[in-house]
Amino acid sequence: MSILSLRSVSKSFGALKVTDDVSFDLQPGEALGIIGPNGAGKSTLFNLITGNIAPDQGQVFLDGRDVTRLPPMQRVVAGVGRSFQIPQPFGDLTVYENLLVAARFGGGLGGREAGLFCMDILDRTGLGIVAEKKAGGLSLLQRKRLELARAMATRPRVILLDEIAGGLTDGECVELVATIRAIHATGTAIVWIEHVLHALNSVVERLMVLNFGRMLMIGAPDAVMASAQVREIYLGIEA
Repeated sequence: MSILSLRSVSKSFGALKVTDDVSFDLQPGEALGIIGPNGAGKSTLFNLITGNIAPDQGQVFLDGRDVTRLPPMQRVVAGVGRSFQIPQPFGDLTVYENLLVAARFGGGLGGREAGLFCMDILDRTGLGIVAEKKAGGLSLLQRKRLELARAMATRPRVILLDEIAGGLTDGECVELVATIRAIHATGTAIVWIEHVLHALNSVVERLMVLNFGRMLMIGAPDAVMASAQVREIYLGIEA
């Protein structure tokens, strides 16, 4: 059974159709990448999956359960974690406290169990050395890592990553990708929107292309990137 499924999901804002009849299945433990030009509807698709906005039509299923009308918090509890393109930590809380909030209210953990769980995530994401630092004073790489760590702290079965490598140096990107690959190796399913293609393609097993809200293609990364239509639309290379 698929861990995440979308069935003919569409969303319009006035006359603008930002998601147009999108359907796909994500298997347990799979990593799916999503690419497309700016304005293709990628982040809107994430908002539809997480419940931040409701579809005009279509359904969203998590592990076979229809969650289309569930509010965002219930979807988090059901197993959907998310990072945001612009990191949004609690700036006046420490890194460790940020994780505790996620573990308590998203992961349903408390007391010593929550503390040990968060300490493990700090180690896995390389944030242990800044655990007691206020999140508002972190570097960009550290804020990106904290976004990932907070999503992990909700104990997700699926993590949605929204351009988490954006703005990083090549060296920082390599470090972050290594962390994401390690998380994926534990069996957590990933859906990753990204413009840094070399980072994305080093992790994902399949790649989806969106254009004007519609799914143009989905398949093996090499095959998708070799498509003349994809190269023309996404890379600006004439077919």
